Amino acid sequence: MNIQYLRFIKDFFAFKKLLQKSPHRFSLRWQDRYPCLNENIKQYDIEPHYTYHPAWAARIVAQTRPAVHVDISSSLSFCTILSAFVPVKFYDYRPAKLNLDNMTSETADLLKLPFEDHSIMSLSCMHVVEHIGLGRYGDDTDPDGDLKAISELKRVLSKGGSLLFVVPIGKPKIMFNAHRIYSFEQITKYFSDMEMKEFSLITGDNAKGGLLRNSTKEKADEETYGCGCFWFVK
Repeated sequence: MNIQYLRFIKDFFAFKKLLQKSPHRFSLRWQDRYPCLNENIKQYDIEPHYTYHPAWAARIVAQTRPAVHVDISSSLSFCTILSAFVPVKFYDYRPAKLNLDNMTSETADLLKLPFEDHSIMSLSCMHVVEHIGLGRYGDDTDPDGDLKAISELKRVLSKGGSLLFVVPIGKPKIMFNAHRIYSFEQITKYFSDMEMKEFSLITGDNAKGGLLRNSTKEKADEETYGCGCFWFVK
């Protein structure tokens, strides 16, 4: 029995003794216990990638104020919160059942998006493309699946439209079948026909600063598993 559980038992019976001093509003039974053993920490332990990249993207959408924002498979927390301020159309290979005003949720395959060419002014696809073609989510394996997905994003984006694009950044490699890690140079090459309005970096080590707005290639190249946040305009 580990020390955390021993402390839990001690705290349970000490708390129960306090309740017995007078009638209380709640029942307390051993069979209803729900141990939370790893949260007695001095500082909140955050996951940098998924804490910072939605916050980065939301700030840009707040700045651009589109009439509607289209998201392809990014985190639901980003899309649902964003829909409080901007109408959001969310699409995913595995559709999410959501019931929120100002938001719709439908099915889409990133390799064959159901949109006309040059039809979307505000688009995001964040921490998604690195998975395409690795079979992780039941999709077909394809070494170039990510490049095909990027091509689709570029196809549907309107002239003058914004694309918020997020992928792991560091030394290029495939962590099969979880994800790919890209170099800064790879991503800028794939989008060389678009203007990069901003590159921000989320460091793999949160102690290094978390989200670094308007970062550099040199900083990106130092990462093993950082998170690159790119704002492109067509």
